[in-house]
Amino acid sequence: QHHPTILMSSRQLSQTTVFALGAAAGACAAGAVALAASRKAVQHEGQRPDRSDEIGKADVDPKAQTNTSTSAAPEDRPADAPESCPGVSSESAGKSASCAGCPNQALCASGEAKQKDPAVVDVMHRMARVKRKILVLSGKGGVGKSTVSAQLSFGFAARSMDTGLLDVDICGPSVPRMLGLSGQDVHNSNEGWEPIYVDEHLAVMSIGFMLPNQDDAIIWRGPRKNGLIKQFLTDVNWGDLEVLIVDTPPGTSDEHLSIVTYLGDSKVDGAIIVTTPQEVSLMDVRKEINFCRKVNLPVLGVVENMSGYACPNCGHEERVFAPSTGGALAMCEQMQVPFLGSIPLDARVAAAGDQGISLAQQQSDGPTSKCIEKVIDRILQETDKTKGKA
Repeated sequence: QHHPTILMSSRQLSQTTVFALGAAAGACAAGAVALAASRKAVQHEGQRPDRSDEIGKADVDPKAQTNTSTSAAPEDRPADAPESCPGVSSESAGKSASCAGCPNQALCASGEAKQKDPAVVDVMHRMARVKRKILVLSGKGGVGKSTVSAQLSFGFAARSMDTGLLDVDICGPSVPRMLGLSGQDVHNSNEGWEPIYVDEHLAVMSIGFMLPNQDDAIIWRGPRKNGLIKQFLTDVNWGDLEVLIVDTPPGTSDEHLSIVTYLGDSKVDGAIIVTTPQEVSLMDVRKEINFCRKVNLPVLGVVENMSGYACPNCGHEERVFAPSTGGALAMCEQMQVPFLGSIPLDARVAAAGDQGISLAQQQSDGPTSKCIEKVIDRILQETDKTKGKA
C-alpha cells in the first residue's frame, strides 16, 4: 500500500504547493519566538562566557534541569523537532518548555509519538531488494559531494551492477544535470514512482524531475522535506539493486535525520564522507563523523576530493589546496575511520558533470578515472566487511 502522494504530479508543482504549509511554518515561527523570548543574556564583565552547551536550549529553572536541560539523542528526536527536544521516550515529551511550538507536541504528549513510524517498516520492505545502501555525506558544501556521487554511480553501473542514485538534496538537486537527465518526467505505475533510467543498469530519482522550471527555488521547511524523503523511500520502485547511493545535502540537519530514521530497520551499510584537503573542510568532516556515531551510522570511509591539480599534458599533480593539518588521510588516522582514496582536481570532471556523462567516457584510462575506480574497489571492500559482520 502506498502513501498518498505529497506532490500532485511531476509537472504540477506550483508556488501554491510550495507554500502549502504556511500555517505549519507560522506555528514553527511562533514557537521559535517563544523559545527566543525565554532565553536570558549572560555576560560576565571582562570575560566572554562559553555558551557552546546552550545552543538551541532555553534557560530553565535550575530545579527543573534534570528534566529539560539535556537534549535527546538524534535517533529519539523527530526530524522536525527543535534541538532542545527531550525525546519522544522522555516523561517530559510534549510537556516541557522546549516543546512549545513543535509540530509534534500533541503526539508526544499523548504518547503516540513513542510508537514506531509505520513508514520505517514500509521502507524496510522496499529496501529488502537492495543489496548495498550507501549514504554520501559532506560536512561542508562545495567539496564535490554530488560530483562524487554521480561518478561513483556511473562507475558501479559500468561494472554491470544494477545501481540506484537517490538525490535528497531537496534545495539543490544537481543530480539530474550530472546524469544527463535534465527535463525528464517521473511517472506513476501500480508499483509506485518509476525512477528515470540512464541505461539498463543505472536508475535515478530526484525532486529535480518534478520542477516545472529548473530555476525554481524550493522554499520548504523541515516537515515538507521530511515528507518528500519519506515518499522517495516508500514509493519509488527501485526493483532489485546491487547498490543504492543516497546523495544528501551538506551538514547534519533535517534531511540527514529523516533519511537515517526511515532507513533505521533497513540495514544501511554506511556513509561515505567527501572532503577537500584543507582544514576548513576537515573540521566539519569531524562533526559529520561524530554525527554518524551518534545515530549509529557506520562510516565506510572518507574520500578526499580535489586533492591536487592533475596536469592534462604531463600528469604531474600539484597540491592546490594545501593540507595544512595533514589532509584527509591524517584525519582518518586520528578519527579511526577508513580512508577510501583521493580524487585529483581535474577540469574533465567538471566538464563531465556539465555534460551529464561518465568521466570514463571522456578518458577511461586517465589518472582521475583510475582514482575513481580505486575508490569503488575500496567501497566494495568495506561493504563486504559490513556484510560479513552482519
